[in-house]
Amino acid sequence: MGTLSHAIAPKLAVPCHGLSSSKPRILRSKSTRTASAARSRRVFAGIKSQNPPIDFSDPDWKSKFQSDFEKRFNIPHITDVFEDAQSIPSTFCLKMRTPVTEEFAGGYPSDEEWHGYINNNDRVLLKTIYYSSPTSAGAECIDPDCNWVEQWVHRAGPREKIYFKPEEVKAAIVTCGGLCPGLNDVIRQIVITLEIYGVKKIAGIPYGYRGFSDKDLAEMPLTRKVVQNVHLSGGSLLGVSRGGPGISAIVDSMEVRGINMLFVLGGNGTHAGANAIHDECRRRRLKVAVVGVPKTIDNDILLMDKTFGFDTAVEEAQRAINSAYIEAHSAYHGIGIVKLMGRSSGFIAMHASLASGQIDICLIPEVPFHLHGPHGVLRHLKYLIETKGSAVVCVAEGAGQNFLQKTNAKDASGNIVLGDIGVHLQQETKKYFKEIGIPADVKYIDPTYMIRACRANASDGILCTVLGQNAVHGAFAGYSGITVGICNTHYVYLPIPEVISYPRLVDRNSRMWHRCLTSTGQPDFE
Repeated sequence: MGTLSHAIAPKLAVPCHGLSSSKPRILRSKSTRTASAARSRRVFAGIKSQNPPIDFSDPDWKSKFQSDFEKRFNIPHITDVFEDAQSIPSTFCLKMRTPVTEEFAGGYPSDEEWHGYINNNDRVLLKTIYYSSPTSAGAECIDPDCNWVEQWVHRAGPREKIYFKPEEVKAAIVTCGGLCPGLNDVIRQIVITLEIYGVKKIAGIPYGYRGFSDKDLAEMPLTRKVVQNVHLSGGSLLGVSRGGPGISAIVDSMEVRGINMLFVLGGNGTHAGANAIHDECRRRRLKVAVVGVPKTIDNDILLMDKTFGFDTAVEEAQRAINSAYIEAHSAYHGIGIVKLMGRSSGFIAMHASLASGQIDICLIPEVPFHLHGPHGVLRHLKYLIETKGSAVVCVAEGAGQNFLQKTNAKDASGNIVLGDIGVHLQQETKKYFKEIGIPADVKYIDPTYMIRACRANASDGILCTVLGQNAVHGAFAGYSGITVGICNTHYVYLPIPEVISYPRLVDRNSRMWHRCLTSTGQPDFE
């Protein structure tokens, strides 16, 4: 098998599931996705790849759709491969009043009086808004008439029966990709929850997937004592990196180390790698649970309310925006430009602009714009300088890439290296005002690495805590090839392929984007 970078590169083709064809799901180009997002009628994410397409003239299309949905969102379980796998009473019980002892892991009985377990048939409703028309703002429709169809996903949490004996478990945790607020919080909660189950062997894999193959990198023993205060700092206790060895080499390393639970913290690419590891373990008939925890500061994972680190990023961005505002407001004809994270999705820029109330122009990847011309950004900046004397612009890093020289350079994860739209916007703004003879004082702020390195705020701290706990619950319940997330304020398990097929994007017809435009007062720059 090839190197890991092939497995974790942006997904250009993902196998469909359920009743769908076995042909790969071909993703659209960025420009095509952007054009599609402009339509007032949106289609639910799960249907975009339906092959063959749904025949809406069939009177039974709803039941067929629901059947297909249930098959696609059915989460893999150890008993799919090991049909004779035996469950045991859960060792997780919060009615316990004494400390965990050496004997605990061997046979702590399930407390029948404790009703804190989740039934395997519990489900969470994926969508909660009934759109009466496909032209309604933000409408997500399955059929042209926007009929209501219930879509249910698996509820996360501890099960009464588990499929791993704690004393036989060696769990490993790995953090991949870039830094993100909350990594240490998740690591901490995974370790704490594993110990409550009775697990004694917990290892941290250093520097992402690289730690599985680099002989100079030793695994880090983890205990509650080790991780007790780690959440008070930003970064990752285990370190991060992009890329890594091939999938076969990773699974070989897991076999040698005796790892039978793997918790993977990362974004779309990292989850693609986790899913490949899960598939390889199944192919080798290894009783291993692979569980992902979605880590993307951009908030671009499908089907989830939000991912950890996002709230902290929006909050920390306020410092940069306020600084840009003060610089612009204090200068004669001052213009402040702030570039925030968001390769393909503008959620951070949109929410940070809404939160600050100081942004005059918000630019995101999903909404094309012109810089020059009568309806361009620069013309509006001139209007703002003439009418209010200053202006503040917030731009997502992936916005306006069409103005920049394209390269074929990619990072270790297979992501295209973006041009710096912030610097370009600063230079073009200076050039424009110089040409029209109006003095302008342009300041540019890029707080990216300051934000990434922050510790999680209270909101993200809670989210990380619950995600970490539920990841462990899912692994002990026998699930693998899943990720844990929050959906309609409830925590759920989702099959990895369904959340990594393409990035979640801002819907330009959504109420949230409309609220942002109302706040900034910006015109249409297309």
